[in-house]
Amino acid sequence: MSQKLKWGVLGCAGIAKRSVIPGVQQSELNEVAAIASRNEEKAKQTAADLNIPVAYGSYEALLEDPSIDVVYIPLPNHLHKEWTIRAAEAGKHILCEKPLALTESEAAEMAEAAAKAGVYLSEAFMYRYHPRYDKIKQIIDSGQIGEVRGIRSAFTFNNAGDKTNVRYRKDWGGGSIYDVGCYPINAARLLLGKEPIAVTVNAFFSPEHDDVDMMASGLIEFDGSVALTFDCAMWAASRNPLEILGTDGIIEVPSAYITPTPGSGNFFLTVRGERSEIEVPHVNAYSLQADQLARAIMNKTPLQFQPDDAIHNMKVIDACLLSAREHTRVAL
Repeated sequence: MSQKLKWGVLGCAGIAKRSVIPGVQQSELNEVAAIASRNEEKAKQTAADLNIPVAYGSYEALLEDPSIDVVYIPLPNHLHKEWTIRAAEAGKHILCEKPLALTESEAAEMAEAAAKAGVYLSEAFMYRYHPRYDKIKQIIDSGQIGEVRGIRSAFTFNNAGDKTNVRYRKDWGGGSIYDVGCYPINAARLLLGKEPIAVTVNAFFSPEHDDVDMMASGLIEFDGSVALTFDCAMWAASRNPLEILGTDGIIEVPSAYITPTPGSGNFFLTVRGERSEIEVPHVNAYSLQADQLARAIMNKTPLQFQPDDAIHNMKVIDACLLSAREHTRVAL
């Protein structure tokens, strides 16, 4: 294996071109060696735009390239399972976009395929690798804010005018819970260090957008009488805050999941009425995500977040969608 891991990208999705490919290129231990599209001209153009050496006209051709160590999958949600399993069978390590799958059972199949092939499978929740989350967890664990009483979070944006967007295809895994609601759910599980016991979700399903949930508001219950209240949307003004409420203090993260500019990763700590800004370094979470995977592969050490974590997250998403459709509380 070369000093840097060689990555191949399946598809020319916006998230890949804007964020993940540049992040991998800026990382310490990785390089993007190839990109594939079912449209060869599209692959060639993207490769030229992003300085990627090789372009393939099919996903299969990229998986057959023996020089590729890691495959990144930014395809629409309904294709995650197929191409993760095919990449694993080709002996490639995998970074798959969130949400990992369409269902808990699909995620479990993907994890099993990776384990059988002896390859690493990582879900692309880049925000988790930002060092501020370690700091936030340290503050919670230290007892500075007292006992955690609740978490509030949201992730919303307005892209409703783009009717051809893959997010608005129900059969492709469209909808706001899959696309952005997965973040608050994931963050609450991460910060509380435990799994939910029940969910209740209300959603706005839009006939104009193939009946996917364009907004959802939910209550995720954990034991100890702690809950996450969240909302997510693809047809509402943009925001992505996180608030952890304790008996003695509050942690407020104004931009919880994206940190595009210097200072945007900073958060606020209030303890017994005294509010202070916690400054954190401006880093590329996509680069950190790639390097964490690379170190695990190179050192043959466990991933920071195992595929089981993605399976558990999908279980909660399944329950949220069921609750929203059936207007009922769903126990887990």
